Amino acid sequence: MQYLLLFTVFVISTCGLIYELVAGTLASYLLGDSVTQFSTVIGVYLFSMGVGAFLSKYLNDKLLFKFIQIEIITGLIGGYSAATLFIVFSYAAYFHLVLYSFVFIVGTLIGLEIPLIMRILKTKVEFKDLVSKVFTFDYIGALLASLLFPLIMIPYLGLIRTSLLFGMFNVGLAIYLTYFFKAELKYFRALFFQAILCLILLLLGFVSAPEILKFSEQKALGENIIYSTSSHYQRILITRDGSELRLYLNNNLQFSSKDEYRYHEALVHPLMSSVTNSKTVLILGGGDGMAAREVLKYPQVKYIDLIDLDQKLTTIFQSNLLLSQLNHQSLLNKKVKIVNTDAFEWLKKANQKYDAIIIDFPDPSNYSVGKLFTTTFYSYLKRVMHQNTIVVVQSTSPLVAPKTYWCVNNTLKTTGFETLPYHTYVPSFGEWGFIMFSYPRAKDFGYVKKEINGLRYYSQNEFDRMKYFSTDMISDDKSVQRLDNQILVDLFEKEWSQF
Repeated sequence: MQYLLLFTVFVISTCGLIYELVAGTLASYLLGDSVTQFSTVIGVYLFSMGVGAFLSKYLNDKLLFKFIQIEIITGLIGGYSAATLFIVFSYAAYFHLVLYSFVFIVGTLIGLEIPLIMRILKTKVEFKDLVSKVFTFDYIGALLASLLFPLIMIPYLGLIRTSLLFGMFNVGLAIYLTYFFKAELKYFRALFFQAILCLILLLLGFVSAPEILKFSEQKALGENIIYSTSSHYQRILITRDGSELRLYLNNNLQFSSKDEYRYHEALVHPLMSSVTNSKTVLILGGGDGMAAREVLKYPQVKYIDLIDLDQKLTTIFQSNLLLSQLNHQSLLNKKVKIVNTDAFEWLKKANQKYDAIIIDFPDPSNYSVGKLFTTTFYSYLKRVMHQNTIVVVQSTSPLVAPKTYWCVNNTLKTTGFETLPYHTYVPSFGEWGFIMFSYPRAKDFGYVKKEINGLRYYSQNEFDRMKYFSTDMISDDKSVQRLDNQILVDLFEKEWSQF
């Protein structure tokens, strides 16, 4: 019997950590700034476990019965935590309260369980063996959870089904314990019925998870979702309103088909028209193929290497008919080679030199993206640049986030580059900023050697206007984004939170 109860410790630990990881991941997914979200979730969870351990001393009789009841409640609350949080996110004013309430309640219940199981076992195991065995199984369960969560659960089940599955593990264990100890449980039938009812509720949630997620996302976005999936790295949503398509990554708008041409023409053509002989082009990010579409308008381009972390995203924009029409099937073009890997790690090993480089990463809303805007990253970038290479990077809105925008410019200058900031207006986003840069040179950037016919927006005259910044887009902040301070992420969070 002691091994059954020790196995119970293993299940409690595994499920408890999974609930904690779900809460932290969901908070960082919906709120951004993953370090802050995980730090606060872990802190509240550990504190609440201490509260539960303290409260356990007030439970003095019917310990096995109470332990099984707590296991049932933990499974139900923890299991439905992700689904509830997704739905509540639509009502943003209450989201933080609900998030930390779930974390606190689950942590308190887990904190109650470990002392109870030790007290149940104390008459069957010598104290020194009891402590070592309980904590051994506890830590093994934590290790299993930390491995299963990122490698299997999130990619294949998603957050909602993961929490519901482990809720079923909690309740399933309660059912087995109830049956195993039925001779010792006075209210065996009532407890068994409770557990079966909760298991059915969790199963119903597991089956309905796609509908729950779709409902919550449509509620949050207020748009008709026509495609949704989760990759190892992000949640990918495509919405449609009439002929307009929109791409969202982790609930953040990436483009609207109505005006994405303004963004991508402004991103690509000032650079490409400035390069004397752009035969080789590197695109970092840009997994939607829109930047590649614009580059392919230059017949002198021999090949394009596109480095994007998310294979699922690039596959969607290759295979989905609506999306491949948008990018003119650029990701299927024989000139384009796609490499799905981390750009930071790829640059550390790269030795090919490129004539033009386009950096189209998401905004630095978290530290994993923030590293791609550091002096370290830009120093690695020199490995793939020759003396005449010109680079452009999207750099968020200089109107909404001027300190963030000019921090990118400061970082590039600190790394030893000459820069040319410019911006344009994209209706879906407002004013949006870019920065061209290269090794210091005598002549200016942005000198058009040959204009491309058939562009919907960009022209040399337009580019002359892009280089002008009004007073409210200027910042004298001297911050520089380094790998060990990641100040850019903090600036981005503060400025965009006021928008």
